[in-house]
Amino acid sequence: MYTQALNTTEAEDRSLEDAGRAARFQARIDAEERIEPNDWMPAAYRKTLTRQISQHAHSEIVGMLPEGNWITRAPTLRRKAALLAKVQDECGHGLYLYAAAETLGSSREELVDQMLSGKAKYSSIFNYPTLSWADIGAIGWLVDGAAIMNQIPLCRCSYGPYARAMIRVCKEESFHQRQGYEIMLTLCRGSAEQKAMAQDALNRWWWPCLMMFGPPDGDSQHSDTSTKWKIKRFSNDELRQKFVDATVPQAHYLGLTLPDPDLKKNEATGHWDYGTIDWDEFKQVLAGNGPCNRDRLAARRKAHEEGAWVREAAAAYAEKRNKKLAA
Repeated sequence: MYTQALNTTEAEDRSLEDAGRAARFQARIDAEERIEPNDWMPAAYRKTLTRQISQHAHSEIVGMLPEGNWITRAPTLRRKAALLAKVQDECGHGLYLYAAAETLGSSREELVDQMLSGKAKYSSIFNYPTLSWADIGAIGWLVDGAAIMNQIPLCRCSYGPYARAMIRVCKEESFHQRQGYEIMLTLCRGSAEQKAMAQDALNRWWWPCLMMFGPPDGDSQHSDTSTKWKIKRFSNDELRQKFVDATVPQAHYLGLTLPDPDLKKNEATGHWDYGTIDWDEFKQVLAGNGPCNRDRLAARRKAHEEGAWVREAAAAYAEKRNKKLAA
């Protein structure tokens, strides 16, 4: 009985200590202090960040595939060089983010294995095909535009390594967005067939881009705690509305029609009201039933397997170098 009572007292003490730490942690968050890897943090905070940052990293890596498919088919050498540079940037973004996620205690190999096995998700937008060159313009303009809307607030994320990584990512994504818009502008100022190509791409990418911000606020599983911990600064619906308000005038300037018959300016609020999003499609894509889900994972698994020799050679070199330094 004495031992049981002692154990109970110790458990209560630990619980009180953890409660005190949690209160001090939240006070730091509320004071806009950055949390660093060696700081104490709640297990749920670490888990939430690991999930979000790793999924963000997976999205950057998988996101190379739809555009990489057009590198060899770009219409000019200038376009090819620009697209090649962009795809390389996306790879770099993935590496920054994997490095940030590793500071939370998960190895890069573990995170990649979760993605390759289908256990970890990546952005639903990359499960759609790129059917024409205009899709490359639409991805830069719309997909990267939506990503910027999502990611600029992350530069003020409460977790330091993530926030710092996002500063460079956002600068490069801003260039990608302008590059995509310039492609669309060139097509819209070209022949009737080229403008029709741009319109077709807009028709196919508009709704999936609105889905990129995640489910409506009432259906989001993680928004409340992420907002409390200042991982997120705006809700899904707030970010989606910002994107719509910014993008509609750009489409009008291009002379393109957004594929939403319900789209109209709300004179009372100043916002653009948009139609109902097909969330059933979103759920199907997340469940692995999108147009390119299987192709994307198959391509990543193939690349991972074929790159095994590079990882082994790098590890052997590092081991040899470390032994030489230790000698």
